[in-house]
Amino acid sequence: MSDCKEFLSDEMKTPIGTAILVADENGALRMLFWEEHAEAWRKAFRRRHGAVAVVPRRDRFGHTAALKRYFEGEIAVLDTIPVAFAGTPFQKKVWSALRSIEAGTTVSYGTLARRIHEPTAARAVGLANGSNPIGVVVPCHRVIGSDGSLTGYGGGLPNKRWLLDFEHSQLQLAFAGHR
Repeated sequence: MSDCKEFLSDEMKTPIGTAILVADENGALRMLFWEEHAEAWRKAFRRRHGAVAVVPRRDRFGHTAALKRYFEGEIAVLDTIPVAFAGTPFQKKVWSALRSIEAGTTVSYGTLARRIHEPTAARAVGLANGSNPIGVVVPCHRVIGSDGSLTGYGGGLPNKRWLLDFEHSQLQLAFAGHR
């Protein structure tokens, strides 16, 4: 359970749906989910943090503005958003490793398992990836099947494809601009 007493929420329209962001009173992002999956994520949030107040606040910590900049093509801005994880030690290890996957690239679940020094834990990595509460900012969309296929994403596979294509195109634009 969390020791925070109050969480602040905001929402914003994005090219792939309405995102709901929840931060703790210290400014760390705790959850980012898509409106169409709101009820499931609210239940997960209550399980992780107990009965705490979630108060609507307009971008008190700048997370919504940063996410807007991401969707405008400033991909690296995600790295500036502070996060705090509520999960098992293994989940936290996986989620931390997700933040090290560079935009425009993908890794398999097995590769991610090896990166966290758990080479036989690809399935467990997949489960932790699937319960990542801070989608996009903690880029679980960059993890794919060992055969290169797109597999599970809490925001839906079409959104996973869109995010991967978007990041790749933004990096291509940046590369073309530096020639």
